[in-house]
Amino acid sequence: MAVVYSASKLFVGRIQGFSRIAASCAKYASTSTASSYEFIVLETKGEKKNVGLITLNRPKALNALCDGLMREVGDAVDKLENDDSVGALVITGSEKAFAAGADIKEMQNNTFSKNIRGSFLSHWNRIASCKKPVIAAVNGYALGGGCELAMMCDIIYAGDKAKFGQPEIAIGTIPGAGGTQRLPRYIGKSKAMEIALTGVPITAQEAEKAGLVSKVIPADQLVAEAVKLGEKISSHSQLIVALCKESVNTAFETPLQEGLHFEKRIFHATFATEDRKEGMAAFVEKRSPNFTGN
Repeated sequence: MAVVYSASKLFVGRIQGFSRIAASCAKYASTSTASSYEFIVLETKGEKKNVGLITLNRPKALNALCDGLMREVGDAVDKLENDDSVGALVITGSEKAFAAGADIKEMQNNTFSKNIRGSFLSHWNRIASCKKPVIAAVNGYALGGGCELAMMCDIIYAGDKAKFGQPEIAIGTIPGAGGTQRLPRYIGKSKAMEIALTGVPITAQEAEKAGLVSKVIPADQLVAEAVKLGEKISSHSQLIVALCKESVNTAFETPLQEGLHFEKRIFHATFATEDRKEGMAAFVEKRSPNFTGN
């Protein structure tokens, strides 16, 4: 019980710290432009500059996810998805926090009717709908909305001191951006229930053991390793990568037989692409393929 209280106290303490600077997020609509960002940093990384890197940048708030930040993330995803030179995306924060929660100050006075009319948090799903693979590089705290943001990505790499959790129960609500839906799919019902109902976070090592995290890496090497993974993915056909991502995601949405049928049809469809012809020809001719995304 002491552990639960301690974790809840930590989360509430973080929220109180976040609220002091929440007002700055409200300025987003009037101050943010298509070419500049207030709450994130957008770069391209890798030898061929083919990996888009989005860094959450609200250090004083431990990267609390305010509306302005999430809209900037959505805008950055739009840009990178439409950039043919980019084959994969990486989202990260700081070594102290990936994102230590949503910005409670913004939602504190919301009402049921206001949430319904405004489809509150609906635009947060932009990361999950990206056609290109998205890698979360998680250091430090990934709590509440931060954990949900990581789970919207396709692959999670974690620093060795990262912590994942859904502490919303401690402030009288539940996860609202996928925490109760994605977490059981990734780690099973029992562990997901434990995390959601106690509010107690788990370590990176526990998250890897449970299947939430793909790999645990020393914190100072995390982003470099995530970019390296993005470069490997970007070396393949963007068209085929997108189809493969869609097929894997379908496994979470359909019964096995429907999923197998979907996979077979996508596999058959690749034979209508130039990249499938090029890939097989390159294999037979023992050379590197030259994919064009067609």
